[in-house]
Amino acid sequence: MDSFGLHQLGIINAKNIYRNLPVNELVQTAILRGEGYLASNGALVTNTAPHTGRSPNDKYVVEEATSKDKIWWDNNKKISPEAFEALFKKATAYLQGKDLFIFDGFVGGDPDYRMPVRVVAEKAWHALFAQTLFIRPTAEELKTHRPEYTVINAYHLKGIPEIDGLTGSTFIILNFEKKIILIGHTGYAGEIKKSIFTVMNYLLPQKGVFPMHCSANMDGAGNVTLFFGLSGTGKTTLSADPLRRLIGDDEHGWTDKGVFNFEGGCYAKTIKLSKEGEPQIWNAIRFGSVLENVVLFPDGRPNFDSAEITENTRATYPVEYIDNCVIPGMGGHPNNICFLVCDAFGVLPPISKLNPAQAMYHFISGYTAKVAGTEAGITEPSPTFSTCFGAPFLPLHPTVYAGLLQKKMTQHNTNVWLVNTGWTGGSFGVGSRMTIKHTRAVLTAALSGKLDKVTYQTDPVFGVSIPDSCPDVPSEILNPKNTWKDKAAYDQTAKKLAGLFVKNFQKFADKASAEVIQAGPKV
Repeated sequence: MDSFGLHQLGIINAKNIYRNLPVNELVQTAILRGEGYLASNGALVTNTAPHTGRSPNDKYVVEEATSKDKIWWDNNKKISPEAFEALFKKATAYLQGKDLFIFDGFVGGDPDYRMPVRVVAEKAWHALFAQTLFIRPTAEELKTHRPEYTVINAYHLKGIPEIDGLTGSTFIILNFEKKIILIGHTGYAGEIKKSIFTVMNYLLPQKGVFPMHCSANMDGAGNVTLFFGLSGTGKTTLSADPLRRLIGDDEHGWTDKGVFNFEGGCYAKTIKLSKEGEPQIWNAIRFGSVLENVVLFPDGRPNFDSAEITENTRATYPVEYIDNCVIPGMGGHPNNICFLVCDAFGVLPPISKLNPAQAMYHFISGYTAKVAGTEAGITEPSPTFSTCFGAPFLPLHPTVYAGLLQKKMTQHNTNVWLVNTGWTGGSFGVGSRMTIKHTRAVLTAALSGKLDKVTYQTDPVFGVSIPDSCPDVPSEILNPKNTWKDKAAYDQTAKKLAGLFVKNFQKFADKASAEVIQAGPKV
């Protein structure tokens, strides 16, 4: 039996090794092994409970000589090389005698920065996830494929904290020297995706490339827009625009030539998904795609309104399942950048324009908010500040990424917009969620240049520029204060959020310029 190089990892007695099986075989194998079942639309449905999301507190970076002086240790949990080696041996021993599934492919749509990767998994559906999400090799490329980084996913292997040097039984460990990522005791496939993203966030800045947690699309003339944002703010939804061409939905790099997608697929949140609101995503979920933790109706149809297992229901599908996508996933320099925030306080405008200093402030802040009911213990809007809109995936200090953004924005005179996809007319529980219709309308106006021709007013607290009018959007909703019945409550809530911004930014103030600090809200 061909080991496909697994012997070099110490896996010498695998029962069977399956490398880059066709999609139909992976789906069939997953079903026969009891890993999932088909929905009526053909998607493979899996259940990853109890881990239905990422486990950021169980993610570690090995403190080793080649990288330890570069890592932002305030943001990354250390584990010793000795502890890693012991867990690595435990994982490879655990995988002996098991059927193993390999995906060999690439991350990075730009051939100049493309990296060969390998995923080794004990679950067929994890190999299908990798094949769906990463860039799939041609038959010729597969013959000579040599992985630079390898992900080993030992789904059911539990760590023992007191023995393995862990804080829990789950672990996601990155070893930049060995170029190995070790995952144990979690079935959530997003760990595979985001661990590779973390690797790209480590490697690319050292090559002068700006890695970004953003989606990207372009219009018919090739004008590119980037959408930064944390989970649930609309990156995938808004980039999958029927009027524009999708480059990618979540992870990109910005080089001296333009932008490129890291992946070959999309990973969309599906809670409350509807055919009317998000037709491209709806139509992309079919045979060859994977649904995580989605409940089915008795007739096999996905119940996208159900949060019975989790709010964080997910769909993975190849990018080419989106009509009019860009293959390969590359585009020119962005004309526009949108920072997407889900403001559950309801005090940020649906769209506002940022000057360069404000853009840096909001990028470094990385604000969004969680709402009551989505997590245990949250009873009112809970602010989340995740620097660079992706702190869990940043191995280097945020000033590295902020410096790259500033350089790129200046070089290419990029417009930056702050877009609130959250609440209007009051905070969560009082106001209502921004409609997709209105969000798409303000974006269409901004990206088409129509907002270049209107007058603006300055928000007295946040200092951002709010358009006085926008095609297809009622003018009264453009200024958030106008949507609140209780104006005094708005003022109080706006000052509260402004204070949270200022408090959060204090941790970056020693490395930020006076101009950027002054660009923040006024308390």
